[in-house]
Amino acid sequence: MKTSIIIIDDHQLFREGVKRILEFESSFEVAAEGDDGSEAMDLVEQYNPDVVIMDINMPNINGVEATKMLVERYPETKVIILSIHDDENYVQHALKTGASGYLLKEMDADALIEAVKVVADGGSYLHPKVTHNLVREYRRLAADEKTGGDAQHTPEIRRPLHLLTRRECEVLQLLADGKSNRGIGESLYISEKTVKNHVSNILQKMNVNDRTQAVVLAIKNGWVEVK
Repeated sequence: MKTSIIIIDDHQLFREGVKRILEFESSFEVAAEGDDGSEAMDLVEQYNPDVVIMDINMPNINGVEATKMLVERYPETKVIILSIHDDENYVQHALKTGASGYLLKEMDADALIEAVKVVADGGSYLHPKVTHNLVREYRRLAADEKTGGDAQHTPEIRRPLHLLTRRECEVLQLLADGKSNRGIGESLYISEKTVKNHVSNILQKMNVNDRTQAVVLAIKNGWVEVK
């Protein structure tokens, strides 16, 4: 069965661009489009989509408010927030209201397709730049707790060679650096397909559902450096 998607964004040209990208994926079906949060409620009730891609800044009902109402009324429908804001406060607020994903509008096509697949499968997906900002803040807070706010303290990094191969450790570090699959491939001089295979192996070995969970767990264990 195809993944059914609704796109909600008040900029028609951007909405059409997102739709065009999604329609390249044979397993996706764009069921409907809308331009504000109130319309999103009506469309979800009518089409019962698997995923809603929701702009955060819209007239009448904004994306965060609409997400909260959607998740409460239609818990099986997953929401991916689209935003120009990479500040962790925006991200945390969106996730607290029930969003399963958060993408920046500077995303590339691969990130959009990957996000929909991950979220439709029950996982969560954050734009790599957003992930990097969040985990950097998490690492700072964790370091403050351990050192009493000593900014000069640098925690020891212990690569998880008992669990991952050296190449997988490199990929995990680049995930924590906020690199996309394409960026990781360019950094390591390997194909995106090979990167995807490494990421899949990392998730399986770490027993997590998505790359965000993998990075957070790696930071908790001191397996990666957050720059």
